[in-house]
Amino acid sequence: MKNNLKICPVCSSGDVNVFFEIYAEPVHCNVLCQTRQSALSTRRGDIRLGFCECCGHIYNVAFDPGVMGYTEEYENSLHFSPSFQDYARQLAAKLVEKHGLFGKDVIEIGCGKGDFLMLLSELGVRSGVGFDSSYVKERQEKSDRKITFIQDFYSERYSEYAGDMILSRHVLEHITSPIEFMDNLRAAIGDRMETAVFFEVPNILHTLRELSIWDIIYEHCSYFSPVSLRNLFHETGFNALCVEESFDGQFLCVEGAPAHCRKHSERAVHGARELKKDIDAFSRKHARKRTAWKGELERIGEKNEVAVIWGSGSKGATFLNAFETAGLIKYAIDINPHKHGKFVPGTGQEIVSPEFLIDYRPQVIILMNPIYLSEVWKTVRGMGLTSRILTA
Repeated sequence: MKNNLKICPVCSSGDVNVFFEIYAEPVHCNVLCQTRQSALSTRRGDIRLGFCECCGHIYNVAFDPGVMGYTEEYENSLHFSPSFQDYARQLAAKLVEKHGLFGKDVIEIGCGKGDFLMLLSELGVRSGVGFDSSYVKERQEKSDRKITFIQDFYSERYSEYAGDMILSRHVLEHITSPIEFMDNLRAAIGDRMETAVFFEVPNILHTLRELSIWDIIYEHCSYFSPVSLRNLFHETGFNALCVEESFDGQFLCVEGAPAHCRKHSERAVHGARELKKDIDAFSRKHARKRTAWKGELERIGEKNEVAVIWGSGSKGATFLNAFETAGLIKYAIDINPHKHGKFVPGTGQEIVSPEFLIDYRPQVIILMNPIYLSEVWKTVRGMGLTSRILTA
């Protein structure tokens, strides 16, 4: 379907095609709903993913930034998972070693609850400043005088803060105008050409190729592939020195540095053509996955099996909102203790701890992220449960 009313927010091309549409999705998947009623009455919005055939950028053409709000009630930390902790620690150690950050200063844009910045501090960073409107002071049990947290969005008003590295993890996908954001960052860096830059974002190639349809959420107004991420850096005055996949292909990491001038990447046009093949394949296949899961849930219901989902974040909320699950799935398991006793946006399942399963004893556990299969399997079997574990 051609969309002539939208202009690509990265390259300003009008050559944008909508290839995926879902409607009335919760605008926030990661907000802590204190009651079931507040979860059921959560605000909703439409998702219409558009693909720019000029630069390869993918974004929600129906996104309304006015409905978004990131406060202390926003909770998307993955650091309670041992598997994710291992990943984060290895990443932090790699950055410290590769960029010589021992005894240096770091700025993190969108630091969440401060977990990664604290890791960097433990590994020898001299000082750090973290910006995030959803930061909660009480969450960091250990006080660290080397780390300062500012409960606000990063903007040009904070340009006086300088660091040997500026990093940002899982923020860019929430930015409606990524080119303006990166332009402002480049202006803030100015002539400090030795500043290292690191960004991590979800990998849309993984979503397309693995049919990870539960990763498509309203909160993410922008989606990046290696070609579009590299192009964004080049267009805003950065060199993209290294772009690589991480976390079993689910994330993209880019390491960059300020450039002396902007440059248009001819590779973007060729890369966009290649990406179009993945988009076409996804467009043909994604409905089959949704249909297959609808059938699986119907079979579980016909057998009167007790089922739960494991993972109440973005994937879990999207999955539950895709089907009539209220009568079939009553609980969502999550390892994050700050979510326990809260409710899934849109569908209202109560979020409980893994220990809840000892007495509840479900026949079926639907695991939302297969990367945690080994971790969850050990936990479940350690409780003496024989539940079937299905990966969504």
